[in-house]
Amino acid sequence: MSDSLRDAALEYHQFPKPGKISVTPTKAMATQRDLALAYSPGVAEPCLAIQADPSTAALYTSRGNLVAVVTNGTAVLGLGNIGALAGKPVMEGKGCLFKKFADIDVFDIEINETDPDKLVEIIASLEPTFGGINLEDIKAPECFYIEKKLRERMSIPVFHDDQHGTAIVAAAAVLNGLTLVGKDIGSVKMVVSGAGAAALACTDLLVSLGLKKEHIFVTDGKGVVYLGRTEGMDENKARYAQDTSARTLADVIPDADVFLGLSAGGVLKPEMVAKMAPNPLILAMAPTRRRKSCPRKPRPCGPTRSSAPGARTTRTRSTTSSASPSSSAVRSTSAPPRSTRR
Repeated sequence: MSDSLRDAALEYHQFPKPGKISVTPTKAMATQRDLALAYSPGVAEPCLAIQADPSTAALYTSRGNLVAVVTNGTAVLGLGNIGALAGKPVMEGKGCLFKKFADIDVFDIEINETDPDKLVEIIASLEPTFGGINLEDIKAPECFYIEKKLRERMSIPVFHDDQHGTAIVAAAAVLNGLTLVGKDIGSVKMVVSGAGAAALACTDLLVSLGLKKEHIFVTDGKGVVYLGRTEGMDENKARYAQDTSARTLADVIPDADVFLGLSAGGVLKPEMVAKMAPNPLILAMAPTRRRKSCPRKPRPCGPTRSSAPGARTTRTRSTTSSASPSSSAVRSTSAPPRSTRR
């Protein structure tokens, strides 16, 4: 991040009032009668009504339009495990997005707890307050377990944004991109760099939309996820283990139609792009700060995700770097000259 952007970001968050959110009353508070209705003695009446019929909480409180954005700060954007308190600006920012674009009210909740079962207990206990739970920036694989347990226990919606928010937009980009290049989702080969929450959620959703599991190759920091691998494996990755001798991203990228980059910037090299199938779709969704030249002429691109502090919003013609350090662009590139194909 440039010094000027850093300074501007800090000033933005500090002035004229620290932070980005506040609580604003929705009812008149001008007279003594207003106060008597808002608090004691008048407030007793909605309390008694809700006690008699809990569903009336939607009529007499803000619960139905109130979401908790919850994190423990273990996987914050491109920053990693920075802790609950340091993640608060991000949670406030997500609250602003809810309010600005959907008029949904938010309380951000940062919890100093890394034990998954204890975190489940804490979040589940908040059900009387909220109409929905938005889990945010909780590291994998714990996030899968936490979301599953909360959905089993709670009667309100529980949504892990890093998984499903990313997956919804990525799937839309892939479906539209395949339409543009005239390919069928059931016949394409996809390579995924990354095996965390977002990567696996994107893959799961695309499989539900018709992408064949046998056409998917997932890679992580240890290489290809293959049958029999034990290092760095868990039950979530194991669902996409392939019976293959390939061990690296370079081994599986040839003839790939779709690439999802959800690990780190710079892993997809220009020479790898040259080996992909004609008109590949490249969704660069990992942090990167370097632009690469590309051996293939890019087709039109569109942004799909931006989540890292310091992300720039400029576009680049490179098909191997995103439009910003952690933004992603779906790029359909035309086939290279025959001399570059292998």
